[in-house]
Amino acid sequence: MDIKRKPSRMKMKQNVSGEAEYLTFPLFEDTGLVRHLVSTRLGGVSNGIFSSMNLSYTRGDDKAAVDENYRRIAALLGCDVSDIVCSDQTHTTNVRVVNECDRGKGIVHPKDYTDVDGLITNVEGIVLATFYADCVPLFFIDVKNRAIGLSHSGWRGTVGRMGQVTIDAMNREYGTRPEDVFAAIGPSICQDCYEVSEDVADAFRKEFSKNGQSEEILLDKGNGKYQLDLWRANQIILEEAGIAPQNIQVTDICTCCNPDYLFSHRASQGKRGNLGAFLGLLA
Repeated sequence: MDIKRKPSRMKMKQNVSGEAEYLTFPLFEDTGLVRHLVSTRLGGVSNGIFSSMNLSYTRGDDKAAVDENYRRIAALLGCDVSDIVCSDQTHTTNVRVVNECDRGKGIVHPKDYTDVDGLITNVEGIVLATFYADCVPLFFIDVKNRAIGLSHSGWRGTVGRMGQVTIDAMNREYGTRPEDVFAAIGPSICQDCYEVSEDVADAFRKEFSKNGQSEEILLDKGNGKYQLDLWRANQIILEEAGIAPQNIQVTDICTCCNPDYLFSHRASQGKRGNLGAFLGLLA
């Protein structure tokens, strides 16, 4: 499918496999260390507002359809659904360490945790999964210590510096140093599409108060309305955490600009399924 893209130094790659389309980061593919993808709406079996690759069990879709969608995603990744471990997102900055005993949680086994917006692991073969319909996926690879992280960052997570929190968790668990990290900011709502109110703008002005940062990420539209750039805000967080700019890939694809290709909460007024972001260490 032809999609709308934003200017970028490195484009996300569109991949086609049968009826399915999915997105990958060339920066990550070049490492040879991980399997990863961001799903699109194409290639699943769900119907109606969930058409067709919906990966949410909680929005009213048929469970059998979502199960089949996960089987198709697993096939694209070259893994089994029992290798996938799902988040439990509630707009926190909580990060969970994922181990062998967590395989399949959220799909073939119930989750025994709540309020988890970030996942990290160094276990080969496990595939981390987080979910989206405008919020920002954050991907991390520690290329030296062979560890990964995958986090969900909406506006609350971004104000809470979820990117920094994830790197800190990887440092505690695996000795990760920012200079050894490759990171990516995934498909999500762009500044042109993301209007916010004064209270959200105030939170960003307070958190991004130096060197004109708030002017970079907030465009004042008047009447207490602002256009918010979550991509740039998260890029600032990752760079301030110590990741080299050349080791960060920022998406060029907006969910809201491409509602037939990607689920968007804003574009659909909440009548939608969920995209998935997936990241796993290769053996």
